[in-house]
Amino acid sequence: MKKLITILLATILFSFSAEAQSLGQYDDVVKIKTSAICKMCKKRIERDLSLTKGIEKAELNLDSKVVTVAYNAKRTDPTKIKEAISNIGYDADEVVADPKAHDRLPDCCQKDVKPH
Repeated sequence: MKKLITILLATILFSFSAEAQSLGQYDDVVKIKTSAICKMCKKRIERDLSLTKGIEKAELNLDSKVVTVAYNAKRTDPTKIKEAISNIGYDADEVVADPKAHDRLPDCCQKDVKPH
C-alpha cells in the first residue's frame, strides 16, 4: 500500500513539474518569423531545433509563422538559432533559407506553395 501511494504521489508531482515547463518559464526566449507552411514544416522545425545545441524548447505557431524558442544563452544565441532554421530549409527573419536545404524539403513545404 505504501508503494502504491508513493508511486501515485510521484506521478502527480511529475505531471505538475512537466506542466510548469512552458516557454514563459525560461529566461532567454526569442521569437523568429519563418517561412513555414504546414504541419510537416512545424514538426520538422520543432524537432530539428530541439536537437540543436543550447535550445531548450521550440514551438511554432502556424497561423503567424512565428517560432518561439527558449534557449540557454551560454550555449547559443538568436543569430545561431536563425542560422539553424536556415539550415533546416526555412527563412528566419532576415536570414534566407539555405537553398540546398530548401530544395530538399518536400514539395508541400517549399516557399512558393500556398498554405494548405
